[in-house]
Amino acid sequence: MRTIQNQTFDAERALYGSNGILVKDCSFDGPADGESAFKECRNVQVERSFFNLRYPFWHKHGLVIRDSEMTQLCRAALWYSDHITIERTRLHGIKALRECSDVKMTGCDVISPEFGWSVHNLEMTDCDAESEYFMMRSANLRFYNVRMKGKYSFQYIEDSVFENCTFDTKDAFWHAKNVVVRDSVVKGEYLAWYCENVTFENCKIIGTQPLCYCRGLKLIDCEMIDCDLAFERSEVEAVITTPVLSIKNPLAGHISVPAAGEIIRDLKEAKGIVQVRGQETQSDRTCA
Repeated sequence: MRTIQNQTFDAERALYGSNGILVKDCSFDGPADGESAFKECRNVQVERSFFNLRYPFWHKHGLVIRDSEMTQLCRAALWYSDHITIERTRLHGIKALRECSDVKMTGCDVISPEFGWSVHNLEMTDCDAESEYFMMRSANLRFYNVRMKGKYSFQYIEDSVFENCTFDTKDAFWHAKNVVVRDSVVKGEYLAWYCENVTFENCKIIGTQPLCYCRGLKLIDCEMIDCDLAFERSEVEAVITTPVLSIKNPLAGHISVPAAGEIIRDLKEAKGIVQVRGQETQSDRTCA
């Protein structure tokens, strides 16, 4: 492997088509304002380097990035690439990861709107992220100890598992399919509408109008805080450990709660059972 060290590059396609290089302590910045520094490369390792130019890692096969920084001007940094490892790196440009596969991220800081679209096989561990439309239309995600803040995250994702995470995010998991969220905190409005086969296990769910229009929804020993008008038109099996402000028109299934401020039924086809533990019969209020 050829080593390139302590150099500055600002030309267009500065290292285009390289194979088997180690880039250390380099800067991709300068007046030429060139883009696509590593396009069409293979087997590249990057350490302690600075990226301030556009589109550096497109069409790459085999990439390791460690202890590096991608600024706000480093937009669309990784597209159409595979077999990627990113460790202890800042990714602060918009659309930082798209159409990639077989990615592992550890200890990274992500500030990137529209991050992670159409990504397959991503493992993310011990990372912080701030984004809008985070991970849209991606699949086979495995997140552990990830803290995410933003809007419209995890929409249309499939076949994914999230553990020990904290998500502060509005409209999360809309249209998600075959997803498990375990031992996590999910805060935000309108959680997981239109999802299918999604399970929340030992989670804390915070926010208004969660989990509506769902199919195959499961909640296992979850807390629900400040949750009103929950489960509208959903097919759900749920065991909830805290009182719920209000539950509205579950279509099918069984919801077990210690208390409910209001159980609203104004839809004939809403046949879901709501059991208030310790009560033989439920007390429903019908809205005018």
